[in-house]
Amino acid sequence: MTKRIAFQGEPGAYSHQACRETYPEMEALPFRTFEDAIEAVRSGEADLAMLPVENSTFGRVADIHHLLPESGLFIVAEAFVRVRINLLALPGTPLSEITHAMSHTMLLGQCRGFLGEHNIHRVTGADTAGSARQVAEDGDPKTAALASELAGEIYGLDVLARDIEDEGNNTTRFLVMSREPDWTRRGDDGMMTTFVFQVRNIPAALYKAMGGFATNGVNMTKLESYQLGGTFFATQFYADIEGHPEDPAVKLALEELDYFTSEITMLGVYPADPKRY
Repeated sequence: MTKRIAFQGEPGAYSHQACRETYPEMEALPFRTFEDAIEAVRSGEADLAMLPVENSTFGRVADIHHLLPESGLFIVAEAFVRVRINLLALPGTPLSEITHAMSHTMLLGQCRGFLGEHNIHRVTGADTAGSARQVAEDGDPKTAALASELAGEIYGLDVLARDIEDEGNNTTRFLVMSREPDWTRRGDDGMMTTFVFQVRNIPAALYKAMGGFATNGVNMTKLESYQLGGTFFATQFYADIEGHPEDPAVKLALEELDYFTSEITMLGVYPADPKRY
């Protein structure tokens, strides 16, 4: 039986592309929201979920860090996917006829140079793949879409120009979520450990909690804070570190962290994607 992986968005979205590139043998299932994709894994409708967490140009994806600790799922892999933006149009349409380009506002902002050079006006769409679908359905040859090449294949659009983004290194990091954790693996390019924690309400608690990672030589690649319960009094921290909890240095650092925190929740231990480096 073919395994299934859930993603948020319409067919042809960059999350769909991430599924194709990372798990080509799996059936990719689209869902309207991140919550729906997570629930599909919880219910058994899907085996995995592919969730974007941060982009090299625009930073973290809103709401994801709130959803992960409450999802009941575990991170089992990460994937770095290059976001290549293409100008997609109705078959047979030359570039010279395009007057408008539709896409999510984030993508429109990443192609200012190309759009300005060709005097193409920007039109805000709901999302990238949805814009490609709408261009195909509307049938207006003067309007193109900015989306993945996969979206062009799905909706029958021609690629008029490839890789038109202003920044040539635009990349999105995805996390792969599963119902069960897997701490048994050891990656060829190292391991990552992700967790959330809350510090005790004592002076310099965060500073002291972080000291164990520095003194034990553990590299913390990400540390972000966000409020809990809609208040300014409860703060939770999300962290990524290099290494496995069973590594001696990581074990000591986590023990010191535990002393200064009120709660630590492990979200996943997984091989580092070679594209990380």
